Amino acid sequence: MDSYIILFLCLAAFAAGFIDAIVGGGGLIQTPMGLILLPNLPVSTVIGSLKIPAFSGTAFAAFQYLKKVVIQWKLLIIMMCLAVPSAFLGSTILTMVSNDFMKPLLLVVLSLLFIYTYAKKNFGQHVAKDHSEVTQIIYAVVISVIVGFYDGFIGPGTGSFFVVAFIALLGFDFLHASANAKMVNLATNFGSICLFMIKGKIIWSIAIPMAISNGLGGWLGAKLAINKGNGFIRIFFLVVVIGTLIRFAYDVFFK
Repeated sequence: MDSYIILFLCLAAFAAGFIDAIVGGGGLIQTPMGLILLPNLPVSTVIGSLKIPAFSGTAFAAFQYLKKVVIQWKLLIIMMCLAVPSAFLGSTILTMVSNDFMKPLLLVVLSLLFIYTYAKKNFGQHVAKDHSEVTQIIYAVVISVIVGFYDGFIGPGTGSFFVVAFIALLGFDFLHASANAKMVNLATNFGSICLFMIKGKIIWSIAIPMAISNGLGGWLGAKLAINKGNGFIRIFFLVVVIGTLIRFAYDVFFK
């Protein structure tokens, strides 16, 4: 494979890791670039290979957050255990059927999400709820199963959906939502990677250099998010949601 293709893939991976570490949505950069630069490979092989750098970037970002942000391990262990099989199931179904039928619905959901977040200035700016332990566990189960399946079946925007769920249902602020979401996102990536490895859908000569680049981006993005705080993350979140909207609008109306 030409070295310039690897270079462009690594640049895309770095940018994806940086964005994803702050509020999710790195797949909006990494996935299209992979599909454009690797047109002769099966789509499932491209997606499978890109899961490795996605996992690397999330891991580096998670490590940074662990040093500065309180992590709710009791909830996250439950969520991670459920997210792995949910993502595995989503990836399995993706190898059998198209996910195109979901995209118009997601376009509506994302539009409403953007309007709500933009209009509600205090959304995610403070820790807002104090649920009972049972209620927290119920919400955690719902989040991990639904978003985990989404990650395996569709993918782009998973980190952002995790962040929104942590804020809206569990009452986290943006910083703590981003930090805790990274841990669960690690699990969903791992679940998908297991499926793609079993199917032989990963090209390691592409995945490894991209993983290094994505990891560096994730490390830098997490440090910036920690230093800048909730206001900065909220603005970044709105930008990522717009990017996700454009991506799905293109898929729905122009493909």
